[in-house]
Amino acid sequence: MRSASVERATTETRVSVSVDLDGTGRYDVKTGVGFFDHMLEQLARHSLIDIHVRAEGDLHIDDHHTVEDVGIALGQALNKAVGDSKGINRYGSCLLPMDEALTRAALDLSRRPFLVWKVEFPRDKIGTFDVELVREFFTAFAMNGGITLHVETLYGANAHHIAESVFKAVARALRVALETDPRKADSVPSTKGILGG
Repeated sequence: MRSASVERATTETRVSVSVDLDGTGRYDVKTGVGFFDHMLEQLARHSLIDIHVRAEGDLHIDDHHTVEDVGIALGQALNKAVGDSKGINRYGSCLLPMDEALTRAALDLSRRPFLVWKVEFPRDKIGTFDVELVREFFTAFAMNGGITLHVETLYGANAHHIAESVFKAVARALRVALETDPRKADSVPSTKGILGG
C-alpha cells in the first residue's frame, strides 16, 4: 500500500492529511476555505489519489496560512507514500482544456523540487479566495513533495476556469507519473539508482 499520513501543527494552523496513491480518487476535505476545498477535490478525483484533509487555521486573518500549510502537509504525505520510487513512471504531463482556458502541466517526481509558474489570472479573487494562493499552494506542494513542476496556462478568460484547469492538469500529470511501469516495476527510474540528491 502506497499510503501515508502527515500531521502539522503551528501557532497558525493545525493540519491533518492522509493519502492513498493507489486509490480511486475519493476525497474528504474540510479546510474552512470553500473554493480551496473544491480544488483539492478536483486534485483527488483526477489523480485517482484518495485524499483526506482536515485543517483549522487563522482564517480571521486570511486564507494564506491554511492553504500553504495544507500544501506543505500534502506534499510531505505524497513524498512519504511514494517510498523508494521503485516502479513509478516518474514523469507525467497533461494538456487540459477547461472551457475557454487551456493549461499544461509537466512534472518529474525527482525529489529535486522546483516550480516554474506561468499562470496569470484576469482578476484578484474568485469569490473571497485570493487567486495568488493557487501559486502558494503549488509552491508548498512541489517543494515538500520533491516535485519538479512546470505549469503554464496558455490562455483563458475566466479565473475560476483557469484555477480549475491548473489543479486538474497537475492531477492528471500526477496520475501518469505515479502509475507503475510494468516493464520496470522492481527498479528506480534513474540511472543513479536513486531519486533525489
